[in-house]
Amino acid sequence: MKIAVLVSGGVDSSVALKLLKDQGHDVTAFYLKIWLEDELSYLGDCPWEQDLAYVREVCETLNVPLRVVSLQKEYHEQVVGYTIAEIKAGRTPNPDILCNSRIKFGMFFNALDESYEKVATGHYAQVIQNTDGRYAIAQAPDPVKDQSYFLSHLSQDQLKRALFPIGHLQKDEVRKLAHSFDLPTKDRKDSQGICFLGKLKFRDFVKHYLGEKSGDMIEVESGKKMGTHNGFWFYTVGQRQGLGLAGGPWYVAQKDPENNIVYISRNYYTDDKVRDTFKVANCNWFTKAPHDPVQLKVKMRHGPHLHSATLTPQKDGTSVVRLHERDQGIAPGQFAVFYSDGFCLGGGVISRAVTK
Repeated sequence: MKIAVLVSGGVDSSVALKLLKDQGHDVTAFYLKIWLEDELSYLGDCPWEQDLAYVREVCETLNVPLRVVSLQKEYHEQVVGYTIAEIKAGRTPNPDILCNSRIKFGMFFNALDESYEKVATGHYAQVIQNTDGRYAIAQAPDPVKDQSYFLSHLSQDQLKRALFPIGHLQKDEVRKLAHSFDLPTKDRKDSQGICFLGKLKFRDFVKHYLGEKSGDMIEVESGKKMGTHNGFWFYTVGQRQGLGLAGGPWYVAQKDPENNIVYISRNYYTDDKVRDTFKVANCNWFTKAPHDPVQLKVKMRHGPHLHSATLTPQKDGTSVVRLHERDQGIAPGQFAVFYSDGFCLGGGVISRAVTK
């Protein structure tokens, strides 16, 4: 097949590129440039420059053609704009899910020559086709690295064209392959930043766009001011780390965006705090959307942990999800992604959490 391979400068996409070339496919590597230089000038060296240097070295080693595609304006409009608007509203968005559905498998798909039968990435997930002809995502065997959560909003057309060559492998197996291939990225550390940005931490991203503004930290039970913060947008419901207060542990209980107040509590885990029910909207289903209550598994964030839950569809197109155990980090704006028997069923956005 003629395949476009999205490469980021990391070990995963490098191994994916090598595997596809060895299988005899006609492969071209594509690097997506998404950030404007002046936006990141305060960081010093642009994070993408080092990534692109690795990409070029890998492509030269494998004798694969490379094309650099600029989607900077599109990324700013489709991902950055949405993310900042959600944060300003006090919600907790996930830019990586949007980056996949709107940019990597969205704008890039639309700009790509139709002669490319597939678009491959280094994601840890597997595309499968059900007996009814619809496409779905199977989880990777590595529960820690599994990235099905980030792919939960892809459309059927996107899944039909998507290819994940390392989705059946464990992370340590990918590293071993990189060493056996002697790839330039074989010892490069995994990126921990936003999408494929690398160095830039989420807090820095938020500070760059929203700045800092002093506000009060108030104990939710007593109404007493316990300290100050530099902007409610730096905090997430359920957060414990980084509050900087003595006499804890303290947790973020809720936020007041209009008045820039962060409400905190030392009694976050008491039995009267139910935190097991929330409402989801804008669901994207790989299977047929359920019309009756259904038992499934759910993730509210990327990671190996799955909650058992009951999903009950509502007449207005939303669904109510009740966890079979509590979760202390349910926050509006988060993506809830649903699973059953190792398959990702789809997901939606948490619109409201029931806390008591």
